[in-house]
Amino acid sequence: MKVRIGVADTSKVIELEVDDVDSFKSELERVISEGGLAWFTDTTGGDVAIPGKSVAFVEIEASESGPAVGFATV
Repeated sequence: MKVRIGVADTSKVIELEVDDVDSFKSELERVISEGGLAWFTDTTGGDVAIPGKSVAFVEIEASESGPAVGFATV
């Protein structure tokens, strides 16, 4: 699944591909509550450190096989 993490006080958004959403959520929740860094691999294959205090938002995109949402002419 695709995950987007917004970094506080910047316009930076980090995009990740995550295989295990539950372990990703657990790690991110731990880092936010305890402080410190969480290390992940981004969509370009690079390692990204996310400081828990700088997480502004997290979006987890549903799988692509789900229903499409949007506007269309009929």
